[in-house]
Amino acid sequence: MPATVWKGYLSFGLVSFPIRLFAAARPEPVHFHMLHKKDLSRIREVFYCTAEDRPVERSEIVKGYEYEKDRYVVVEPEDLEKIAPPTASTMEIIQFVRVSEIDPIFFETSYYVAPEGAVSRPYALLFKAMQESGYDAVAKVAMHGREHIVILRPAEHAIMLHTMYFVDELHKANEVRATTSSKFDKKEIDLAKKLVDTLAGPFEPEKFHDEYKQNVEKLIEKKRTGQKITPVKQPRKAPIIDLMQALQQSLAKTSGGKTSTSQRSAVKKTSHKGKTAA
Repeated sequence: MPATVWKGYLSFGLVSFPIRLFAAARPEPVHFHMLHKKDLSRIREVFYCTAEDRPVERSEIVKGYEYEKDRYVVVEPEDLEKIAPPTASTMEIIQFVRVSEIDPIFFETSYYVAPEGAVSRPYALLFKAMQESGYDAVAKVAMHGREHIVILRPAEHAIMLHTMYFVDELHKANEVRATTSSKFDKKEIDLAKKLVDTLAGPFEPEKFHDEYKQNVEKLIEKKRTGQKITPVKQPRKAPIIDLMQALQQSLAKTSGGKTSTSQRSAVKKTSHKGKTAA
């Protein structure tokens, strides 16, 4: 059974029922160990007390908040338990929204929402109601040392949960604004739209893979077996001199043997008409 990330109650109006959260995804990079260069032995992390000039055990460590330079308030786990909000044990649905109203920049981490024990009737009812209404739920839950605003949405088989950033956590100062002063020829816009249409298609996530991770795994195997490491060939990027020419060349390269979205639609309509006439 997967590890439970959070468990408690989901509150929907006056209806409450027990649920559990399981991680829906996590990065899977190649993990390296820190080694002593001299003899390749494992390096162990050591907690060190600068005042006593000695290493300390984990049992000797407490958490502290620095409120002034070198002055701390010690906060014990029991202290945090005392001030935990109700959302630490009960996830409360605040409102329902259309997911199209939410900017994806707010989404953080995804979880599966499972009913506790046997399939819960209230859980199934909420799932069905969201499916048929087209609404997602906004809720609050406290976990991992902080309170989150979350989105609950009906996926194909069950309810999914996505934690969200608060507005004050968005780095607005880093926001990039595209220039609107540029003027484009109609031919440039038409070619750019045609290039978009040529590259359009259904999203198939199984087609995408971490090439960097695969290359690292190949590198490790080659080093292990004493093979020569050959650098990956990098594409040459020439500066764009003629935008129209670059668009035309891109279109010629991508459209070779590929049917555009508009062409596929036309084929489907023709096929549909033929079947109706028959």
